[in-house]
Amino acid sequence: MDAVVETCRLRKRYPGHEALRGVDLHVPAGTVLGLLGHNGAGKTTTVRVLATLLAPDGGSARVAGFDVVREPHEVRRRIALAGQYAAVDAQLTGRENLVLLGRLLRLGKRGARTRAAELLDRFGLTAAADRPAGTYSGGMRRRLDLACCLVTRPAVVFLDEPSAGLDPASRQLLWAEIRAQVRDGVTVVLTTQYLEEADQLADRVVVLGSGAVVADGTPEELKRKVGGEWLGITLAEPADVPSAVAALGPAATDADPAAGRISLPLDDGMATVAAAAAALSRAGLAVADFAVRRPSLDDVFLALTGKDQSA
Repeated sequence: MDAVVETCRLRKRYPGHEALRGVDLHVPAGTVLGLLGHNGAGKTTTVRVLATLLAPDGGSARVAGFDVVREPHEVRRRIALAGQYAAVDAQLTGRENLVLLGRLLRLGKRGARTRAAELLDRFGLTAAADRPAGTYSGGMRRRLDLACCLVTRPAVVFLDEPSAGLDPASRQLLWAEIRAQVRDGVTVVLTTQYLEEADQLADRVVVLGSGAVVADGTPEELKRKVGGEWLGITLAEPADVPSAVAALGPAATDADPAAGRISLPLDDGMATVAAAAAALSRAGLAVADFAVRRPSLDDVFLALTGKDQSA
């Protein structure tokens, strides 16, 4: 597929610090790219360069077919950006925020009001449309912020940590709206530190570390790099862990005697489960729980960034 967002060896330097060190991205139309990384990894800098808010110091970047340095005005006509905090006027109502933006973007008085009504309905804000935005909950403000991004139907939307600070219910509503935009053909680039968010939304994930790409792939591809499935065994008596390890053989790893847990690679699928159950039964050891587990993006993130994930 043709790339709607593409960078080649993108670089950005600050005094004493290289924020981006040759970042390559390729985002096909109508897909979601998730940018993951610890604080300071280069996520927000990447988005700001792509949105023409920062000039790169090296490499190239094209958005919607236009160069971000040579043709910034053409890029801006085709994108929308939602920062880490909802940028809506708390004194204006939700409707007034949208109508004002529509007027500024030359939709005309009637066109701006029509588009505002469409977006309020789509984002579930019609009932609160004529209340000041300052009275909205965090989730409602975030949805209004995203609605403002879509007034002119952009080809590309950049979302910088879109669900930061939202409760789980508000996060689910926001994710549903992002999925709806992608179904309509919008391309989304989002930064996030919520691994579940990337797992739920992203077609591809790029993990940044110290300004460089350290991993790139679908969520499933990245999970496979960490390792396959494993069997988590919780014993009824934690004191039985040494006996269970002896019964299961050298493949048993990550024993946690305090919790009574053991991990076993699931090399042969359910046959491994059956063999483990039989071995523990022969040894006279009671099992409280068997659980088949798969690597998560949390495992990927920790494996690739280590302690830096909280830096």
